[in-house]
Amino acid sequence: MRARVLLAVLVACAVTATAGAETIVVNGRLQVAPTTVPHPHRSQTMRQVEHHFGAPEKRYPTVGRPPITRWDYPDFSVYFEYNRVVHAVVHAPAAS
Repeated sequence: MRARVLLAVLVACAVTATAGAETIVVNGRLQVAPTTVPHPHRSQTMRQVEHHFGAPEKRYPTVGRPPITRWDYPDFSVYFEYNRVVHAVVHAPAAS
């Protein structure tokens, strides 16, 4: 029984780890939409992000306590607390 519960939890984690979503505002309403844009995930280190995605286009100075740092890439921005990802924001596509 315990093995089945563990297996169920592992399967659930695997499924949610592959799902991607982004929060967007459409007509003044907050919505969550799926995204296919590859971006860093929470708890990755700065080193891992740079190794996987390359050097950012822009690095902002660290601010506040705890120290928060922002890196901008063409399709997303990454926010770090100390040296770990706390959030990645996928940029909205340019309006046509």
